[in-house]
Amino acid sequence: MKYKDYYKILGVARGASDDEIKKAYRKLARKYHPDVSKEANAKERFQEVGEAYETLRDKEKRAAYDSLGSFRPGQDFRPPPDWFDRFGAGRAEDLRDVDLSDLFESMGIFGRAAGRRGGFGRNVPIPGEDYEVTVRIGLEEAFRGTERAFQLNGHELRARIPRGATDGQRLRLRGKGGPGANGGPAGDLYLQIALEPHPLYRASGHDLEIEVPLAPWEAALGAQVDVPTLEGRVSMKVPPGSKGGQKLRLAGKGLPRPGGGAGDLYAALNIVVPATLTEREKKLFEELREASRFDPRSRFKP
Repeated sequence: MKYKDYYKILGVARGASDDEIKKAYRKLARKYHPDVSKEANAKERFQEVGEAYETLRDKEKRAAYDSLGSFRPGQDFRPPPDWFDRFGAGRAEDLRDVDLSDLFESMGIFGRAAGRRGGFGRNVPIPGEDYEVTVRIGLEEAFRGTERAFQLNGHELRARIPRGATDGQRLRLRGKGGPGANGGPAGDLYLQIALEPHPLYRASGHDLEIEVPLAPWEAALGAQVDVPTLEGRVSMKVPPGSKGGQKLRLAGKGLPRPGGGAGDLYAALNIVVPATLTEREKKLFEELREASRFDPRSRFKP
C-alpha cells in the first residue's frame, strides 16, 4: 500500500486545528476546481485535496489516519498490527494494490472512495472563502455596543458589535464571506476585536482597572473618594492604612457580559505626595516626622 500524506497535500502541520484544515481546503479547492483552474493537473489535485479533507475534517477518520504512522509520500507501508481491530471490521491480507482511500472504505470509515468514484467531481459544491477583518473600537463603544461598515467584494456590509465585546474576541458572521461555487454556501466573515488604548482604564477580558491617586493622609486615615466608571462617577470607601498598589474591587462596574451581569472595576491605589509645599504644609510634615514612630524600613534592620 502506498502512503499518502494528507497533511502535506493540504499544506498544514499534523497538529493543525479544524479551522486551519478547513481554511486550507477551501483555498486549494478553489485553486484546483476543474471549472476554474488553469493548472495542468487540476483534476488530480482537486481529487487529492478533497480526499485529504474528507479524512482530516472528521475526528474518527483523522484518528484512524494518524494511527497509521508517518511515512514518505508514495512509500509502501502496512498498518500497525492492531489497527484493523481498533478501527475496522475486516482485514485485508494483500495490501499491495489497495489504495489508501479504499482501505478506509473497506473499514466502513468512508462511505465511498470519494476520489476514485467521482465524489469530488466537477459539480461538487465548493464553500466560499472565509474572511477575517480586524475591528478597532473604543472602550465606550465596547460598553454600549456599536456598528461598523465594511467594503467586501465591492459591497458595503454593516455589522453590529454587541455590548461587552472584549479585546481579542472573534465574532463570526455566517454567510458573509466569499461566495461559494456550484451552489456551495458562502464563507463566513470573522471580526477580530481590538480595543483602542484608553486614557483611564486597562481592560482584561470583561474586567477593567483604573489607577486612583491618593494623598498620604487619605491612605493613612481613610477617605471617601469619587471614581469615574463607564456608567458615571461612584463613591468608593478607602479604608484607613491603605497601601500603594492595593486594589479595591467595584463589583459589576466593568464591561457587560453576554449572558448578563458585568465584569468588575479594580481601583489600583497610588499614593502621591505634593510636588511643592507651602510653609504651613512643610511645618505640619515636620511636626509629623517628629511625632510619628512609624518606620517604613523596619524590615531592613538586623
